[in-house]
Amino acid sequence: MSLFKKLFGTGNDASDENKRDEASPFNPESKIPVDEMFTFNFKKNGGKFLYCENLEEVNEQFLNILEENDWFECEAVCYEPKLYHFLDDNRLTYKNTASPRFLLASCENLIADEGSVLLTSNQIKQNKPHELPANIVVFATTSQILESKSDGLREIKKRYDKDYPTNITTIKYFEKAKEEDFLHYGSAAKNLYLLLLEDL
Repeated sequence: MSLFKKLFGTGNDASDENKRDEASPFNPESKIPVDEMFTFNFKKNGGKFLYCENLEEVNEQFLNILEENDWFECEAVCYEPKLYHFLDDNRLTYKNTASPRFLLASCENLIADEGSVLLTSNQIKQNKPHELPANIVVFATTSQILESKSDGLREIKKRYDKDYPTNITTIKYFEKAKEEDFLHYGSAAKNLYLLLLEDL
């Protein structure tokens, strides 16, 4: 580009700028796919994200988590029979435990705009987040990613016709905040691993 064009511009500069604006992720007109938005916000919150293409990879990644944290032969907590096989296969105690090292749970949905995990009494019974173990392993699928919390609540209402779950909560902070502010007040930071299975 010549010096003259740099200094005074051309008639095409405006159209080039418009093209850049359209592609900008900060422009509300251009939408970021919800899976990308979730991944970005979840990692920004300090979550550990493990993408899996099949159940074999899920089992392998779960084993890696146990190995990384030395959770073999320890106690865990899990309230969902459909997940017991992960614990049984690795000989982990999860019934009548006194001091579980981690919680294994599924979730209702993954909330993209917050990068949070939406849980109910189906996963955590009546426990509040601060009553759960400091370590959590969540098993979810890509089809569970929704844009906002209100979408998640709508989905719960649609999914459960009669047995509407209680204790609906989100876990959003996955590492202790360096500086506590009013946004973090009352929140319990969790060391959270997400095993995300591709199902779309």
